Amino acid sequence: MTAKTAAPGKQKLGLLSTKAENAIFDTINAILLVLVCIITLYPFLNTLAISFNDSTDAVYGGIYLWPRVFSTRSYETILLKSSDVPHSAMISALRAVIGTLISIPLSMMLAFVRKDFVLRSAVTKIVLFTMYVSGGLIPTFLTYRAYGLMNNFLVYVLPTAISAFNVLVMRSFIQGLPYELIESAKIDGASEYRILFGIIFPLSMPVIATIGLFV
Repeated sequence: MTAKTAAPGKQKLGLLSTKAENAIFDTINAILLVLVCIITLYPFLNTLAISFNDSTDAVYGGIYLWPRVFSTRSYETILLKSSDVPHSAMISALRAVIGTLISIPLSMMLAFVRKDFVLRSAVTKIVLFTMYVSGGLIPTFLTYRAYGLMNNFLVYVLPTAISAFNVLVMRSFIQGLPYELIESAKIDGASEYRILFGIIFPLSMPVIATIGLFV
């Protein structure tokens, strides 16, 4: 009887110790996560506090998580009295949307190289060459000026329309697709554009989403 009654007591002690260890671990884990969150969020909160502080007073420093002299004059000046910020935001949005819509089809057309294409290796080497060698600042500027891209919105879109990295990523994905689909489409008389935008494009939505995020 003594041994039988002692065994449940040991089990209870073991359960209590396990619960205590779990509680200690959870507490320490929560404290560490809170500290990491505070360290991560502090720069953003400090910047937010400075933005709501009077600009003249903010020069003296000493502002941490709460503004010392609360003021919204900075936001009023930027958003209401200046047209630069809304205009810049519109340019950024248009650049993102138009640049993505142009870059993805062009990159996919360059990435879709048939296996029987004679210059396939040469095209790949040329694309790789552009990743490691750049024309430099002055030749790039002269090229932009020669094509009339100075003070032109297209300078944000056309020079970066095709990225060698994005092309190689797309090509790697397209090569993993079953080539039998392309062969069967050719037998049915489908053109290259029909194969690309009717078969390859719908199957490449994962890599298109990735490249769209990059662009």
